Amino acid sequence: MPRFFVTPDAVGEGIITITGSDVNHIKNVLRMQAGDRIEICDGRGNDYACVISSLDRDSVLLDIEKCIPSDTELERKIYLFQGLPKSDKMELIIQKAVELGVYEIVPTVTSRCIVKIDAKKEEKKTARWQQISESAAKQSGRGIIPAVKSPMAFNDALKYATKLGTVLIPYEKAKGMAATKKIISELGKTDSIAVFIGPEGGFEEKEIELAEVAGAKAITLGKRILRTETAGLCILAVLMIESEN
Repeated sequence: MPRFFVTPDAVGEGIITITGSDVNHIKNVLRMQAGDRIEICDGRGNDYACVISSLDRDSVLLDIEKCIPSDTELERKIYLFQGLPKSDKMELIIQKAVELGVYEIVPTVTSRCIVKIDAKKEEKKTARWQQISESAAKQSGRGIIPAVKSPMAFNDALKYATKLGTVLIPYEKAKGMAATKKIISELGKTDSIAVFIGPEGGFEEKEIELAEVAGAKAITLGKRILRTETAGLCILAVLMIESEN
């Protein structure tokens, strides 16, 4: 069944109104008609089983048959603080992180980041990343569209993260897989987890020290050196299994 996201204000008493680019997709790509069934998500974890009642040039009107809380979200909210990588790696990271259940993505500017985003281009770049998040959320059947924040400096990101819950920071010099397994197994009822991933050059030792002083736990992802686009997805996959309902 086709699935679309709408903003909460599109949901009325027993009806949903779709506007924007999805109208063209429903009418001219999927060639749906009145009486066809469609699934809608309001981006806040609610799914709606609907039937199309009418279509016109600018909107599609749906009758709500039933509302069901989405069952595709993890028990914990996972925040990915991703050190800005080179090229278009960030787009891949966002896409796959959303598929793995991330709640929010915070592009983070660290000491060794090679990429510098011009302030004039930041809004456009962030909007592009948010579009990728939305597309990945649709494809993977998410109940929400994970937010992609504007890039933050490392210190600001650390302050933000320490207000959330457990903070994990994979680090190539961290030792002891047993200790890492213990940290992950003891997450218990932690309702939110922040994960920091360094850029291509990794974190500077002073950044790790700052993170640990703030309460972050340095962990290892094994004896192999992982690329920045692999490291985040690796730990997210582990946390997804740990956090799945």
